[in-house]
Amino acid sequence: IDCVSPALHRYLAVYSADRRHADDLLQDVWLRIHKSRHTYRPGEPVLPWLYAIARHVRIDGYRRRQFERHESTLEGVVEPAASPAPERSSPADLEYLLSSLPESQREVVSLLKISGLSLEETARVTQSSVGSVKQKAHRAYEKLRALLSGEVTA
Repeated sequence: IDCVSPALHRYLAVYSADRRHADDLLQDVWLRIHKSRHTYRPGEPVLPWLYAIARHVRIDGYRRRQFERHESTLEGVVEPAASPAPERSSPADLEYLLSSLPESQREVVSLLKISGLSLEETARVTQSSVGSVKQKAHRAYEKLRALLSGEVTA
């Protein structure tokens, strides 16, 4: 648990607005893992199973936040203005670069490069083929390369 939690937290932080939200999501992941431990098949790799659960928790958290925002708008409650984005000291900032990618590409890069999963494990987590993972990663790398070289702006 001690070696997996930081990796899961990094994965969730890529998609979270702030650290507290990522902390909450990580807690939800461990609760969901505990509740669905009976679904793990012995002999299968554990990491893809854990990241698949984390992915579902992240998606559920996103939907829950969208629903809460929608409900508060319907009730006539004015939400406070979002805090301005932090100043970017350079375009090489990882969060800045990853935010410029489409969701599916950002997820693949996060799983492959930040979490260190293999192509096969990433394919299991994202419920796609290895070829699809390779294609998304390639397109993401091309866009990141262009951003870093200054050819494209985010």
